[in-house]
This record gives sequence, structure tokens and C-alpha cells, in this order.
Amino acid sequence: MDYWKTKVLPKIKVVFAKGGNAKKAAAAELIKSFDESKEGINGEFEEKKADLQPKVVEIYEAAPAPLKVLIKDRAKVSGIKKNSAAVTKFVDDLAKIEFPGAKQLSEGIAKVGPALLSGPVFATFEKVSTLLPADEEEIKPKEATAAAAEEEKKEEAAAAAATDAAGEEKKEEAEEKKEEEAAAPADEPAAAAGESAPAAAEAEPPVEAAATPAAAEAAPAKAEEEEAPKA
Repeated sequence: MDYWKTKVLPKIKVVFAKGGNAKKAAAAELIKSFDESKEGINGEFEEKKADLQPKVVEIYEAAPAPLKVLIKDRAKVSGIKKNSAAVTKFVDDLAKIEFPGAKQLSEGIAKVGPALLSGPVFATFEKVSTLLPADEEEIKPKEATAAAAEEEKKEEAAAAAATDAAGEEKKEEAEEKKEEEAAAPADEPAAAAGESAPAAAEAEPPVEAAATPAAAEAAPAKAEEEEAPKA
């Protein structure tokens, strides 16, 4: 056991360390080559993307779900490690349809694996994602938002119409009230005159009644004065 720990295990670690360093060095060279070719790859992609789109969509639809998420999110290098076989197959399929940069990337993956080439892998996935149709889940929220905005506009218009109608109604009521108040002073004198006329009529008879006895008393006196000369 001590021999294994002291002699064998250290040698194994050295071998793997050398192999790891060699892979990292090879990956660095591949990434450098890929970066130098980036401008040409981008130009070729712009020229071919219309023809490539249906083929890319077909390959994407055949990919497993975790890889589809990785292609769209491109968030974690660990996702490439977990889906190493699926990433390798996907890049190989892209190379078969002559997707720009895919052949170079496929050859590099065959040498060092996809995880050490995460930069070129994600750059390729980014181009792929631009050719994919929008998900229904992404379209539905937009449609729902537009419908909600339209409904809100309708509600605002209805509220404004109701406010205008209420304002018109209040205005009409105010005008009617003003007309009633303007007509009231003209009616009051007439009513007052109508009430005073009977009062005057009632007041006149007592005056006549008082005048009649006085006239009756004055009549005999006048008769006596007229008879006196005759005597």
C-alpha cells in the first residue's frame, strides 16, 4: 500500500498532468486559429444563412432538450461537459451541411474535446440561435401584452365617454336650474297681486257699511231743515 502511494500514484499523476497540459496547449492553438478565422467565418455565414436556415432548424429539432437549452442560453461551460457527446454530434451535423466554421471546430473537438473549446462552441451556437424561429412561449407573452394594452385603451375610452356624458348631464341640470331661478321673480309679483286683490275686496264692504248709517242720520236732519221755512 505504501509502495502504491509513494511510487505508482505519483507517476500516474505526472502522466495525466503532462497529457492535460498537452491538451490545453493544443486547445489554445485551436482557439487562436479559430479567432483568426472569425472574420471570414462571419462573412461566409451572412452570405449563406438564408440557405442554411431550414437545414439548421432540422438539425436543432433533432437535438436533445438539454442541448437545445444550452444552444439558446450559452451560460455555463459545465453544460458543454455534461452534454459532451450531444455537442460533438451537433457540431459534426453542422459540418456536414457546411455551416461556416463547423468543420474546423469539429476537427478541434476530435483532438481535445468540446469543453476546452467552449469559446468557439458558444460562438457557433450563437450563430445557430439566430436562425431558429421564436418559441411559442416567447410569442404568447408578447401577444398577451398587446391584447392587455388594447383592452386598457378600450377601458380608458369607455371611462372618458362616461365622464363626458356625466359632465353633459350636469351641465344640462345646471342650465335648467338657472332657467327656473330666472323665472321665479316674475311669478312672485303676480302671485302677490293675486293675493292682495281679494284682501282689497274684503276691506271695501266695511267702509260702505260705515258710510251708510251716517248717510241715514244726515237724511232726517236735512228733511227738518227743509221743513222749517215752511212753518
